Amino acid sequence: MPIPILAVTDSRHAAGASGNCRTRSAHRSCGVAGVAPTAPGGSVEVRVSLRRTDPWTPRKDAPVKADPAALRRLLDLAGVDAELSRLAHRRRTLPEHAELTGAETAVRTAKDKLVEVETAAGDLDRDIRRIERDVEGVRARTARDNQLLAGAGIGAKQATELQHELDTLARRQRVLEDEQLEVMEQREAVGIDVEHSREALAAAEQKLTDLTERRDAALADIDASEAGRRRDREGIVADVPAELLAAYDKRREQRGIGAAQLVARRCQACRLELDRTALAELRGAAADELVHCAECGVILVRMKESGL
Repeated sequence: MPIPILAVTDSRHAAGASGNCRTRSAHRSCGVAGVAPTAPGGSVEVRVSLRRTDPWTPRKDAPVKADPAALRRLLDLAGVDAELSRLAHRRRTLPEHAELTGAETAVRTAKDKLVEVETAAGDLDRDIRRIERDVEGVRARTARDNQLLAGAGIGAKQATELQHELDTLARRQRVLEDEQLEVMEQREAVGIDVEHSREALAAAEQKLTDLTERRDAALADIDASEAGRRRDREGIVADVPAELLAAYDKRREQRGIGAAQLVARRCQACRLELDRTALAELRGAAADELVHCAECGVILVRMKESGL
């Protein structure tokens, strides 16, 4: 790419002053290099370096040497780590988690419904007791008036008043008894709702219990599998040199996968076939040299099946 030149001229130069300038260029990855004029009023020549650095070019790590047998152990380590990742994913995505959330919501809904119908039943029970007290009061007043009306020495006017009151009490009693019958029918219907709500709550709680047991059993199985894989990992790590293990762990932290086998010129991590340039570099690398996939950056393990 040609280097653009930015010329800056002092105002005194335009008035006729002349001078020579000395050029000094500095090439940097990004920035501007300039020079000062050799004489007052001279022009200043500035050279701008636009050298490109590809942002996706992988940074070269310090060279690492490893025995081919140790490199092959990385494949065992990558397999164990992949299994641990699958187990962790399974732990997070157990279907019982979502089912438990739904079951817990169902239990809360069933409890709310039961409280609602039990409250309604309690209100109706209070209404029934109130009506019963009112009916008892009317009956007691009726019995007293009948006793007074049947007694001796009562005047005609008083008898008429008592008879009028007895008629009123009889109408009041009929209204109360009708109301009592209606409320008792409502209470019977609500009682059925209470029983159904209790059964629904019991069923929801039982489902929640069953799901919890299934979830705990699944987690226990995952725990056991993880414990076994971690023991396997410890045994493999013991066979891998510290420097090689550090390089592997770094790649795994960055990419999710630390190492993969090269099979038929294809990286088994990203599943991409390497181009001719990358393959040529791999062919030229020593057998104990740590090499990486040009596409995804994981450590590549070369074997007979690599197609090199």
